[in-house]
Amino acid sequence: MATGKSKSARVARPARKTTLLIATRKGLWTLTGDATRRNFKIEGPNFLGNVVHHAMLDPRDGKTLLAAARTGHLGPTVFRSTDRGRTWKEAAAPPAFEPGSGRTVDHTFWLAPGHASEPGVWYAGTSPQGLFRSTDGGVTWSGVAGFNAHPNRKAWCGGDQDGTPDGPKLHSILIDPRDPKHMYIAMSSGGIFESTDRGADWKPLNHGVRADFLPDPNAEFGHDPHCLRLHPLLPDRLYHQNHCGIYRLDRPGDRWTDIGVSMPKSVGSIGFPMVLHPRDPDTLWVFPMDGTSVWPRVSPGGKPAAYRSVNGGKTWQRQATGLPKAQAWWTVKRQAMTADSAATVGVCFGTTSGEVWGSRDEGRAWKCLARNLPHIYAVEAC
Repeated sequence: MATGKSKSARVARPARKTTLLIATRKGLWTLTGDATRRNFKIEGPNFLGNVVHHAMLDPRDGKTLLAAARTGHLGPTVFRSTDRGRTWKEAAAPPAFEPGSGRTVDHTFWLAPGHASEPGVWYAGTSPQGLFRSTDGGVTWSGVAGFNAHPNRKAWCGGDQDGTPDGPKLHSILIDPRDPKHMYIAMSSGGIFESTDRGADWKPLNHGVRADFLPDPNAEFGHDPHCLRLHPLLPDRLYHQNHCGIYRLDRPGDRWTDIGVSMPKSVGSIGFPMVLHPRDPDTLWVFPMDGTSVWPRVSPGGKPAAYRSVNGGKTWQRQATGLPKAQAWWTVKRQAMTADSAATVGVCFGTTSGEVWGSRDEGRAWKCLARNLPHIYAVEAC
């Protein structure tokens, strides 16, 4: 596929307020900063007591918000706002597998706006692994049969009880900005898959990715990608953070390159989130966690730090100024790190201990923006 770049997308956003959507184990908060990004005001919660796995603003209209929520006794649903969160309504028909399929959605995990040319289209990924589409702005959802009923789905994903400790997940739903029919998804577990026909069929895209936990470490599928990103200005450039490293792919190639090998050996290349610079396809951030022995899911040695690469993963720089120097035993989940589009990009992340940290200078220095929130699942800038 040919590489396409948009001149307008390369222009930094004028200074304005930054709003962060903070999805947590007990509800949804917003954190709004002034134009300088020095002072932030927290508001909320919405959906107190709900596990909110993800919340997203529709960039096509700038006012529609969706939130994926679940309570222990009422089950999973999607809430929708058309006024940037002032009022909310529950979806009339949230994501659910077809009757008689023998499958039940435990929770909706990932929300993704559709292509710019398709207003009202959204996609959702669930646990266990399912793919759903809405064509009415999130009011009603239907399964994407090309994936959910694919004859190879069970072979790709394993059983519905297999996968990560809090359930297998379909996540990282990416739409090629040049073509609404061209899509990528990632699954924990299952791997990365590609469709060129709007989800009617799928093929695995995992060549070059290690799967050290499988009998065949070079298996075609069964992998555990943690977060997959596509750069909007260079859609043939993909990065992903994996259970077994950090990888980069430049299409039309189909073999991933391990760019985690250049991370410090004492830190390793295991983590959940990945963030791309909005205007520079060579700049990205990851947030490593301890991936040794039993996977304690904490910062290595209790010393949290982001790592940035400005050359596509050839080298990495530790960014920890302002972060705790020791005894900080938290980590950052796959949706809980984000970047804005200001002239000097702001990077923010939320922790499993309920703190939100932000940098106004592309990670060079960090400041705690909020404390004492519940366990944070997702942070999105809007």
